[in-house]
Amino acid sequence: MAIEVCVKAAVGAPDILGDCPFSQRVLLTLEEKKIPYQMHLIDVSNKPKWFLEVNPEGKVPVVKLDDKWVSDSDVIVGLLEEKYPDPPLASNPEFSSVGSKIFSTFVTFLKSKDANDGSEQALLVELKALDDHLKSHGPYVCGQKVTAVDLSLAPKLYHLEVALGHFKKWSVPENLSCVREYMKLLFARESFEKTKAAKEHVIAGWAPKVNA
Repeated sequence: MAIEVCVKAAVGAPDILGDCPFSQRVLLTLEEKKIPYQMHLIDVSNKPKWFLEVNPEGKVPVVKLDDKWVSDSDVIVGLLEEKYPDPPLASNPEFSSVGSKIFSTFVTFLKSKDANDGSEQALLVELKALDDHLKSHGPYVCGQKVTAVDLSLAPKLYHLEVALGHFKKWSVPENLSCVREYMKLLFARESFEKTKAAKEHVIAGWAPKVNA
């Protein structure tokens, strides 16, 4: 039986998959585990009544597991791992927080209007730490196999590449070659191709935050 999953629809295009990295993380997990699912696209600016009834907080992603709607991508991914242990995607606990500050530092840099506020430097520090980790443990965060930590990072790195490329003409520096290779590897996965938002929808999703 297919699992029901609610994810963000694209801004201005309610029948197209949207740009939520947390929604994509859940879809990636379902794809990598080959779990059949039925996707509901939620227009977050005009949430349907049934959705708010089952999920009063109104946040995406949410998944229906054992007749209960569950929110929060961390919780959802953990439950999917328990319920569908094959193939295993659990990360080595020692490495589960690798890259965990990349998204917040990317967002700060993306919104920054001051070139000297240190936000670019802070992002580079985080990317350098990931590069060093991959150098000694790669190609994925936990070695040869893709795990939950990669599926969490992949959508965030995609947003970083698309949004910073568009709004700041910025890209991951050449000298961080392990990060660049890692991004290529993740973005080339079939699960990623199937679940990613189109670049224009990623840009449309970030535009209001950048122009705020």
